[in-house]
Amino acid sequence: MILFKSKKRLITLLIILFSGIIVFFFGLGSTGLVDETPPLFASAGRAMSESGDWLTPKVNGMFRFDKPPLIYWLMGFFYSLPKNEIWDSLGTLSARLPSALGSLFLMLMIGDTLFCWPQNGDKQFITPIVASLGFALSPFIIIWSRTAVSDALLTGTLGISLLLFWRRMASDNNDQCISAWVFLGFAILTKGPVAFVLATLTITSFILSQKDWRTLLCKINPKKGFLITILISVPWYVLELIREGKPFWDNFFGYHNFQRYTSVVNNHSEPVWFFLYIMIFASLPFTPFLYHGIFKAFNDFLKSSKESRNITETLFTYSLCWLISVLIFFSISATKLPSYWLPAIPAAAILISNSFISLKNLNKSFLYLGFFNILILFGVSIAFFFSNIWLSSINDPEMPNLASELISSGIIFKAKLFFSSLTLLAIVLFCLKSKNIFFYLQIFLLIGQSFLMTPIRKLADTSRQLPLRNISKLVSNIREGNETLAMIGIRKPSLHYYSRQIVFYEPNTKEGLINLSDRLNTDRRENYEDQPDYEYKSLLVVIDEYSSREQHWSNINHQKLGKYGIYNLWRIQKSDLNNYSQFLVNSGYESDWENRKIEKF
Repeated sequence: MILFKSKKRLITLLIILFSGIIVFFFGLGSTGLVDETPPLFASAGRAMSESGDWLTPKVNGMFRFDKPPLIYWLMGFFYSLPKNEIWDSLGTLSARLPSALGSLFLMLMIGDTLFCWPQNGDKQFITPIVASLGFALSPFIIIWSRTAVSDALLTGTLGISLLLFWRRMASDNNDQCISAWVFLGFAILTKGPVAFVLATLTITSFILSQKDWRTLLCKINPKKGFLITILISVPWYVLELIREGKPFWDNFFGYHNFQRYTSVVNNHSEPVWFFLYIMIFASLPFTPFLYHGIFKAFNDFLKSSKESRNITETLFTYSLCWLISVLIFFSISATKLPSYWLPAIPAAAILISNSFISLKNLNKSFLYLGFFNILILFGVSIAFFFSNIWLSSINDPEMPNLASELISSGIIFKAKLFFSSLTLLAIVLFCLKSKNIFFYLQIFLLIGQSFLMTPIRKLADTSRQLPLRNISKLVSNIREGNETLAMIGIRKPSLHYYSRQIVFYEPNTKEGLINLSDRLNTDRRENYEDQPDYEYKSLLVVIDEYSSREQHWSNINHQKLGKYGIYNLWRIQKSDLNNYSQFLVNSGYESDWENRKIEKF
């Protein structure tokens, strides 16, 4: 019996692993980095690998204190592997692997937890797979797990930590709870104190909801565990503070943690209920099952307060505490971004599996959930059939021909076919009152990943990022005497990443022109690979088509060297730039780069 269960567990994990590879790794390095944040992470990771400075993240010759170093260390590790430039020609596989691996490991942990601790007497082989796919097929997880930023890695490390905490509390063994605290330390090294706050809120709210809370608290051994977490996460902060001092303190703790939470940063202001409707989109197209799972978990919790309940049957209550903790914490935050919801999605996936378990009874809930889910799928299908209405409203200056390219590529037709088929399948399964309707729809969505998402990613890369890669190659090929490089108008960090040059970014305003002239004479930066010659007679300028029409830029004598997409490459003599800058200064304009955070993305 034990051997059979072990084989069944192994098969379950292999199915989840295969599914995760399809979602997170298929074609992971086949497209370029998407501006604007991923190239900043990738540049910092690659700079660590190439410079040998693994302590302080740097991008474009400037400190990057936005995030702690774990994401950069992992990226840097993959960039340091032999023959990296061969198996990762675009540099995106190394940058995206930490996010993809974080999500894959969490997906496996979700499935294994539900396999080892079946809830409400559920013995189904499918339930752990349903919970894992509920996580992996979230639109938000699909996007951020393939993006070179720290959000998916935070979700993975924090999610694994929280599940390990619950598993320790649910276990009868006297095993140490070291691994949970270790992963919590990793989470703090990924995103900062927010990981510790979310873990504390989740565990505290759950423990206080249980009658034997003292026993549960002793099981996780907070005194020893907290020390382990500190030893893993705190040394880097201390070393960085000793090395860089006040700039690190003000930037990381002051701006990126305290100020982001207490005030609106970068115009990311949203109402207090923002994450209530983000929760709807993050679980599409299975949002009705999430709400049913939440209701059922809350109802079970109320019953358990009146009746004695085994701790091994509290995973859904724990997930409810987890989801609510994330919801409340970030709803209070002044700055709100959709990615802040990612740490709650593992809990949402487990709650969705709660709904799946109850569908075995084929009660009225099944009728309501099936009906609402069919309506959602039908609505998405209709949206694509009337795509000519909303396609005309797309106005992206970087991809002016996006609407026509979507149609000519056949993506819209594929989307119509896919979602229509999915809707018909849902209707058939609903009429047959299939107990596994949810699972079958998930499998269909899993198969549809390569059918629909691959061409979408390819089109986006060709339209938006390929011109920047091409112009970066041109910069490297025609650069004279280590000329300095500037980008005017639309700011793209990927230009720095692909050209491997220090780039001066300025707006297309008259002040921007004066700033560039001034900075070339005073703003000196060290590049880890190819130091620019600030005294050379000319400079290279990448300027978008819209900015090139501004009179003060077009009036400067320039040599046109090439054009890709909307981006032009010019060579400008510094004397011409300085002369026109002086003309603008005499006309009443002045530089402002020293009074603002230059190139703050």
